[in-house]
Amino acid sequence: MFEDLKSQLEAIPGHATAFEPGQHLFHLGDKVTVVHFIEMGQAQLVRHQTDGSLLVLQRAVPGSILAEASLYSDVYHCDAIAVAPTRTLAVSKQAIRMRLTTTPAFSEAWALHLAHEVQRARLHAEILSLKKVAARLDAWIVWNGGQAPEKGEWKSVAEQVGVSPEAFYRELARRRPQQI
Repeated sequence: MFEDLKSQLEAIPGHATAFEPGQHLFHLGDKVTVVHFIEMGQAQLVRHQTDGSLLVLQRAVPGSILAEASLYSDVYHCDAIAVAPTRTLAVSKQAIRMRLTTTPAFSEAWALHLAHEVQRARLHAEILSLKKVAARLDAWIVWNGGQAPEKGEWKSVAEQVGVSPEAFYRELARRRPQQI
């Protein structure tokens, strides 16, 4: 998250909330009263598919705003689930909306954040459109400053680029003599 936005969000009264892995931050159809800012841990926005699988719409990590679009909605359009011990700052939707109309610097910081998220979503969609695991991994590496993922991140990165962990591990093994 941009530091300008973070400092301005911290100036709005909110309350700390804590969630254990598997605990819902909110459910599909719940009324939107707060916006969550991830301080620690990770939460995912998910939609349950008719075949029982989950579609992950967002992986929110520290510094992320969870479900930014909910600021402009009456109800949540998906579920949010903690995937690790997670702490958020829950800030009133009304307080944020009021700050957007009264504080130009906050409005600018919010717009910059949303623009960054659009760029990130477009890049992610482009990575997912690539046909080969190698191409997806190459794009992920470029996106992440030229660094290959650490061993503890491999499964998460495989999920991010939309490939099975096994296919991802095979690609990493193929590259081992070259760069990993």
